Amino acid sequence: MQGTLSVSGSVTYVGTVATFKPLTNFAANTTYTATITTGAEDVAGNSMVSNYVWTFSTGTGSDETPPTVISTVPANLATGVAINAKPTATFSEAMDPMTITPSTFTVKQGNLFISGSVTYIGLVATFTPTTNFIANTVYTTTITTGVEDLAGNAMESNYVWTFTTGTSPDIIPPTVISTIPANLATGVELNIKPSATFSEAMDPLTINSLTYTLKTGATFVAGSVSYVGVVAVFTPSTILLANTTYTATITTGVKDLAGNAMLSNYIWTFTTGTIIDIIPPTVISTIPANLATQVTLNIKPTATFSEAMDPLTINALTYTLKQGTTMVAGLVSYSGLVATFTPATSLLANTNYTATITTGVEDLAGNTMVSNYVWTFTTLNVSAPTVILTDPDDLETDVALSKVVTATFSEPMDPLTINEITFTLQNGSNSVTGVISYIGTTASFAPSTNLLPNTLYTGTITTGAMSAGGTPLAANYTWTFTTASMLAPTVISTDPMDLEVDVAFDKVISADFSEEMNSSTITTSTFTLMQGTTVISGLVNYSGFTATLTPSGDLLSNTTYTATITTGAENLSGTPLANDYVWTFTTQEIVISPVDLGTAAPFGAFGGNAGITNQGINTIINGGIATTAASTLVTGFHDGMTGDVYTETPLNVGLVTDGIFAAPPFPGTATSEAIATQALIDANAAYISISPAIMPGGIDPGAGELGGLTLAPGVYMSESGTFNISNGPLTLDAQGDPNATWVFQSAAGLTVGIAGPTGARSIVMTNGALPKNVFWYVGSSATINAAGGGTMVGTIIATAGVTFSTPDNMDQTVLNGRALSLVASVTMVNTTINVPAP
Repeated sequence: MQGTLSVSGSVTYVGTVATFKPLTNFAANTTYTATITTGAEDVAGNSMVSNYVWTFSTGTGSDETPPTVISTVPANLATGVAINAKPTATFSEAMDPMTITPSTFTVKQGNLFISGSVTYIGLVATFTPTTNFIANTVYTTTITTGVEDLAGNAMESNYVWTFTTGTSPDIIPPTVISTIPANLATGVELNIKPSATFSEAMDPLTINSLTYTLKTGATFVAGSVSYVGVVAVFTPSTILLANTTYTATITTGVKDLAGNAMLSNYIWTFTTGTIIDIIPPTVISTIPANLATQVTLNIKPTATFSEAMDPLTINALTYTLKQGTTMVAGLVSYSGLVATFTPATSLLANTNYTATITTGVEDLAGNTMVSNYVWTFTTLNVSAPTVILTDPDDLETDVALSKVVTATFSEPMDPLTINEITFTLQNGSNSVTGVISYIGTTASFAPSTNLLPNTLYTGTITTGAMSAGGTPLAANYTWTFTTASMLAPTVISTDPMDLEVDVAFDKVISADFSEEMNSSTITTSTFTLMQGTTVISGLVNYSGFTATLTPSGDLLSNTTYTATITTGAENLSGTPLANDYVWTFTTQEIVISPVDLGTAAPFGAFGGNAGITNQGINTIINGGIATTAASTLVTGFHDGMTGDVYTETPLNVGLVTDGIFAAPPFPGTATSEAIATQALIDANAAYISISPAIMPGGIDPGAGELGGLTLAPGVYMSESGTFNISNGPLTLDAQGDPNATWVFQSAAGLTVGIAGPTGARSIVMTNGALPKNVFWYVGSSATINAAGGGTMVGTIIATAGVTFSTPDNMDQTVLNGRALSLVASVTMVNTTINVPAP
């Protein structure tokens, strides 16, 4: 009413807000009286106890300032948001609740609208989803220009922000973290507006005169409750009584935006003094400081006040940032004693800005600042970051369908600005979904599914991507690439070829493809070599168009192998072979050429350049012995042909039937030395001729242990480097072939027999096997039946000596063959050596 005249208009009610909208503007400089009568009832039919009456006076002008959104929860680009969150937007002024609806406040996942309800109270609009949000998902929230303030002014443009959910709901109850006045405070000003700051954003619908009360004794204090940011304020209808204790209570009826209530009521008391607070608030510090230079472009200017402020008075109208005469768009928030201005985008480089806190801000006693507080600062003079490298390159073709797209920047970026909005991948107008990550200076886009074949894609980094200092890209960066086709790759050739025979034992197996393959799919799992059901270990490599498999050891002789390239092998576009590719080949058969001992053949023992020693009384060499050493290094023998004695004693007696050949002094001669020297040359040549290098393809049938085995003619090589005959006799079966030959190769040693009185071991020759056709290649030394006894067969050619039996063993040790040491000596005790006939 204006005096006694009723003002014509319409009344609307939404949520908990009733609005009277006059048909025409109010008259200037006029006092009006508004009344809510006891005819208003709650949903239970209860009417008000008495009429509620208030007055106001108009000014001379109309409100034409458009409203703005000053803060949101969640904040723009927030991540890890609880899946049961309720997005809110706080406005710069009171809004017409009729205009805040699900049509003007929307939430979308991609192009899909999220169903939910919209409420409005105080300055805060809240969107409550019908169901929880989806985990790890980006949502876009929009306040449209359809919202209006109470004067009918619409926002100038839609307000849009995005957030990304986490994986779990918010189940943490809110708490009150501070109050003004503090609990048990005394001397409190009579015009105080008690406030409570929460630990998180709250549901404004739950903060009202029922959940936030003030009492003196049992008497409730009349007043209104407001909420903004994380602060609830109780404004008493009149000043408080002097020297009186008051009790403020926040009940468990208040809830956060996830619907969590406080665990218990929060209660605090304070006692008033006798004075009214008339001291105006001041700004005591700012960031940046006044006249600061080289300020980062992502700065959020703050102002700290001398006392707690009324958060309802700190908004986009009372806290502004300008570049010259141009207002900077942004959000205003308040917490503690600090007001913060968050620009909507990074500030411009090398630019002067002016921040202003107006006299419209008030402390909790309603005191305004004496004058506006103004400060200026200048931003950094910096260059914009750039994209210096992309993968795939711009215009690249045949890109793998499983490609992770990356962009590398010229400097470190702000990771919060590298997201699904600033880094996009599109196929025409279709957006590709994926996961964005940022490490170092590189942003990566991992598509949720493989890309389409033979398709053009466009990658874009927008100017929303900012450097660590807050500088955005100068312009959007865009590049294109085309994916590979879906034609399956093929194997076009192999080496060895399918069904090839006489393949070398050390063959590296290879396969050539029809196109370049994804090297990570060419592995020991997708490229295999088998002999029957046995997998052959080896190293797999890929280069160019060719995959190779290098076996860990030589292949077996005269053996069929199967190589396979599986459908796990893929080309660069992720297309696999249509079918497994399989081929077989057979290795060459080992043909053992006759071993030519030359002039070393007549000798049953050869002691290199170190001599030959007999330590028994019953040693017989049915053949000759030789050494290139002086005759004095031949001990315990006499020559059965010449009668010459070589240091024999009653305990060291050995007969050599076919002569002893050594260097002078006598009985060694120059002639016998020359014969021994030539024999050494020929023995060394024979040693080389039976080496793995000349005679490859040997197998190790017993993992180095030959005892207990029956072996056909062939080449046998110890994988460990040592052969042993300890688990019983070794049987050599000629299978009726008088020319059957065996070659045993050990890179290190040869040991026959074990310790103990029954430790002697023997070689058994069957089905026409002959000692002359058995050869032992020993890279170090050989020890034959150290316990004495046993029968060894074959020509032993060792580099570091041969030892038969040990002193004091009376059991006769037999060698049907030869013991040829190329360097070290040959030592024997009660040993019989029978040199095989040619």
